[in-house]
Amino acid sequence: MLIDAQFWPFLVAITLLSLSPGVDTLLVIRNASRGGVRDGVLTSLAICCGLFVHAAVSALGISLILLQSAWAFSLLKLAGAGYLIWLGLQSLLSARRGRALPVAGVSGTRAQAVPAWQPLREGFLSNVLNPKTVVFYMAFLPQFIAPGDPALAKSLFLAGVHFVIANLWQITLVLMVGSAGRWLAKRWVARGLDGVTGAVMVAFGIKLALSQRP
Repeated sequence: MLIDAQFWPFLVAITLLSLSPGVDTLLVIRNASRGGVRDGVLTSLAICCGLFVHAAVSALGISLILLQSAWAFSLLKLAGAGYLIWLGLQSLLSARRGRALPVAGVSGTRAQAVPAWQPLREGFLSNVLNPKTVVFYMAFLPQFIAPGDPALAKSLFLAGVHFVIANLWQITLVLMVGSAGRWLAKRWVARGLDGVTGAVMVAFGIKLALSQRP
């Protein structure tokens, strides 16, 4: 049974989790600032598509292998950390160049032309390469799956609920970025946002790389 007594506590918990700021939030805001609503929405969709990968991995028991294998977990951790640091350095370089954010519709500016696959790739890899999400799904989802439930179907269903809630929140952030277009289009704001976002992403990446196995 997909919706049972355990579904409602899951709904509350996953909603609170989705509202908590983190790497996904930073990436959505960064890309929405860079390429407008389209980039922000695509980034959000790609990030949330990664949830289905983690749900399937958790249900099929591959996560258990990662948690029990030091080299496998370390490899995944370093890949995720390296990708976060790379994204952060890109933002820091953008801050150094000091260009105003290309917020569409403000003083004739247009969103930076990047192919659609770029925000999709950035969002998807940012989520899939995050070992903390692997660990979270491995520890969190089983609490809401009864022994008699079809594990894969229930995991994917719960990931689908997470997908909807997280997208609603992140796309709301994208629209908020768009509504603040005149302010965000200022050069000093662009440098500050890129600098802070880049520094936080690099810090997250370094912390992830240096963290111990859970």
